[in-house]
Amino acid sequence: MPEVRIAAEPRTEFGKGPARRTRRQGRVPAIIYGHGTDTRHVTLPAHQVMMALKTSNVLIRIDGLPGGNQLVLPKAIQRDPIRGSVEHVDLIMVRRGEKVTVDVQVQVTGEVFPGGLLDQQLVQVAVEAEATNIPGAFEVDVEGMEIGAAIHAGELGLPAGVTLVTDPEALVLHVLAAPTAEQLEAELGEVPAAEEAEEVPPAPEEAAAGAPAAPEGQAQESAEQPG
Repeated sequence: MPEVRIAAEPRTEFGKGPARRTRRQGRVPAIIYGHGTDTRHVTLPAHQVMMALKTSNVLIRIDGLPGGNQLVLPKAIQRDPIRGSVEHVDLIMVRRGEKVTVDVQVQVTGEVFPGGLLDQQLVQVAVEAEATNIPGAFEVDVEGMEIGAAIHAGELGLPAGVTLVTDPEALVLHVLAAPTAEQLEAELGEVPAAEEAEEVPPAPEEAAAGAPAAPEGQAQESAEQPG
């Protein structure tokens, strides 16, 4: 996997206020940790970070650090929930030849057999690989797969030096029978039995109109005013 070089600047102010100022200046707060060293607080150029993170498990070489540059992998990414912009990045230090455990995407290509419906259970699987030799993705060709066919994690083609961490028996995807038009119509036509509606009390006018007439003596008493 090719490296991406990004220059870091030290971060000396902390808290929400300084973090917002950093982002307004086009930079992203980040931390670098690992290998038993003290955590380093830095800022990185936002655009370069955004472009680098388009690649899953991107290997980044951070320049501008005391003691020289450092290879890192993204460990945790915080994004703005609305704009999707990168708010903060945790970077873990790695060395060439070092084994790391990462999640790798499962990409599906092709179309299943007519009448089948593809059901993908896992969109990524965990593997152990050298930090500098992490697969970009595992491609699964489902072209012509028939109903009932399935692929489990242990059946994925792993490159040399890559070990599966996910349970080999874990279901990655399988092909179901697509519902017929009649079945869909039947499902759409089924209306769950409604619970009994709570009785709504009548309006005062309706209650008065529907109430039985009071005995004559009572009506007279209610109309009489005390002298």
